Amino acid sequence: MPEKKRATTARTSSAKKKAPRRKSAPKSKPTPSMKEATLITGASGGIGEALAGEFAKGGSNLILVARSKDKLETIAKRLMDEHGIAAIALPADLSKPNAGRKLYEAVIAKGVHVETLVNNAGILEMGAFADISTKRHLELTHLNITTLTELTSLFVPGMIERKDGRILNVASIAAFQPIPSLATYAATKAYVLSLTESLSEELKPHGITATALCPGVTGTDMVAGAKESNDAAAKIPDFMISDVAGVAAEGYAACTKGEVIRVPGMVNLAAAVAGRASPRWLVRAVSGALGRLAL
Repeated sequence: MPEKKRATTARTSSAKKKAPRRKSAPKSKPTPSMKEATLITGASGGIGEALAGEFAKGGSNLILVARSKDKLETIAKRLMDEHGIAAIALPADLSKPNAGRKLYEAVIAKGVHVETLVNNAGILEMGAFADISTKRHLELTHLNITTLTELTSLFVPGMIERKDGRILNVASIAAFQPIPSLATYAATKAYVLSLTESLSEELKPHGITATALCPGVTGTDMVAGAKESNDAAAKIPDFMISDVAGVAAEGYAACTKGEVIRVPGMVNLAAAVAGRASPRWLVRAVSGALGRLAL
């Protein structure tokens, strides 16, 4: 009996030695998670990308929105590596109907509170009003006005509930005066400026600030496209074109301070002040004379 027991024990020991070892599954990289974030539209380039860098530098988590998934993911990865923040890319074509609602629902589904909403996405079309197609006029008004208003109206109630939040709307120096050759664009930016000023007062009791960033001509792809397609725009001297990084830095500073209007650049600021201080007929006459040169 003792010998039989030893044999069984030996066989068991041998079986244990021959059993293959299981390889542990490779550890997957954790998906960035966040509770609060700054949402930036039009974040794949230009002022939007530069603003993303400013907010990341300030320690904000980011939700980056634009049409190009690849560009957004590249920017998100770079900012996470450089600043140790969490960032996610949410590709969306905000020129489409209901795109704002779909984006809002995607953010809510992730359980993220948008503490700062940056409405930067926008398009520009330069030329005679009658020469621009109706379709293009409507695309401008939809993206520059309708989607911006939709996103703001969806995210503001949550800010009111939390008694905290910031809105940064990227308008333009064109918001301060009518501009022939940029009629629809200037009108949309005038709306953005007016909406921002109204919200800054309306939301003040709730601890929420609203800021309008009103840059002049800035070195973005949008402006480069206008210069390529319009002879008058092509003649704009380089010294009048603002640096994207500088504009974004001013926008970030104004937003964090709760300023209502920020116009980067002394020349642009002087033009904005003159536009508001002068009689409307004089503003029309001056901007009309200059604007018609571009037609």
